[in-house]
Amino acid sequence: MEPNYEEDVFLAKYQSSELKIASEFLTNWLPFLSRDLCNDCAHVLSDRIRSLDPEHCSNGEVKAGSGSMVDNMESEEVDNMESEEVDNKMDNIYDGKLCVSHSLDSLKAGAFVFGSLSDSVSHAMPSSQSTVSEAASAQMSWADMGEEDGLEEEDQKENELGSHGVDVSPSVGDSMKTPEKRKLSREERERYRFMNVKKMKVFSCYEKVRGRSVNILEGLELHTGVFSAVEQKKIVDFVYELQEKGRRGELRERTFTAPHKWMRGKGRVTIQFGCCYNYAPDKAGNPPGILQRGDVDPMPSIFKVIIKRLVGWHVLPPTCVPDSCIVNIYEEDDCIPPHIDNHDFLRPFCTVSFLSECNILFGSNLKVLGPGEFSGSYSIPLPVGSVLVLKGNGADVAKHCVPAVPTKR
Repeated sequence: MEPNYEEDVFLAKYQSSELKIASEFLTNWLPFLSRDLCNDCAHVLSDRIRSLDPEHCSNGEVKAGSGSMVDNMESEEVDNMESEEVDNKMDNIYDGKLCVSHSLDSLKAGAFVFGSLSDSVSHAMPSSQSTVSEAASAQMSWADMGEEDGLEEEDQKENELGSHGVDVSPSVGDSMKTPEKRKLSREERERYRFMNVKKMKVFSCYEKVRGRSVNILEGLELHTGVFSAVEQKKIVDFVYELQEKGRRGELRERTFTAPHKWMRGKGRVTIQFGCCYNYAPDKAGNPPGILQRGDVDPMPSIFKVIIKRLVGWHVLPPTCVPDSCIVNIYEEDDCIPPHIDNHDFLRPFCTVSFLSECNILFGSNLKVLGPGEFSGSYSIPLPVGSVLVLKGNGADVAKHCVPAVPTKR
């Protein structure tokens, strides 16, 4: 599989000698890089690395064991991943595969919260049939979705504009036509998008916890640029459709909740999929936590595409793929009070932000100053299109909250 250096604009930036060095270096690190990958992904990674320098591979100069590195890994490590059990879980929940060995877990949104249910909860949850109209199949890519709704055309128009918004596309009849640029394939666009995602994982805030100085933010990761403006619009429009369905009573009983806004910060709209989380003791006496008999709709397909992006771009690990989602729709002054997420949701879980930026506060002892007003030790801005992953102390030691938001999100 020899790479086409003329067609691949990324490889074209490097000399063949540099690619050879990269191939040798990555080949040595292949056992580590492919450790947690499924068989297919490990083979793809191995082939991609060796394709950087096909002469190096064909001459047998690969380090001992690297030629059969994936095969060796399959027999020693992949067999221990219980891939058959994972595949069955993926088939049952998604009717498709993110990857051969990927399993499922939970997500929040904004914000959306995606998460995974603990085994004790998920085994007790009843199976359900979908009543939500799904916007796309689980196998559909963002490019496919864009083409369906004309969103990809909007992206292409943006690409045809200069830095100052001047149309630089060639027009018929011009004496001097601007040479047409080669259009990037879907795979190339996806690759460049992935390369431009920024990850921040060094958050530090030490507080006394049980007599010890602890970094309460250990385990937090903020990934920015995960979703483009076009993708965000697609998702937000779909959420508005769900909100209207909920108002018309077309969603299941526990899926849509819109409490009466009786004071500032109270009455946030929530839409739950995959499971029903009970925020407070209800009239039936159920305690806070996941209701095993909560009647909610299953995960819509567009959310499965989001999850596929998060796992494929290494925002979430393949061992903890979300199978539930809570959509929080904030109006101006809505908030989320200080809390630690119930351990019915596995770690890590993540929150995805759309429509507007807001801050999330962390602290082992957050204080309520007034309706929608809180004080804490550390504040993290959540840009639109970003994903905040919570695990470790950031999920289990520090409480977090969202103060009253200044605008809809």
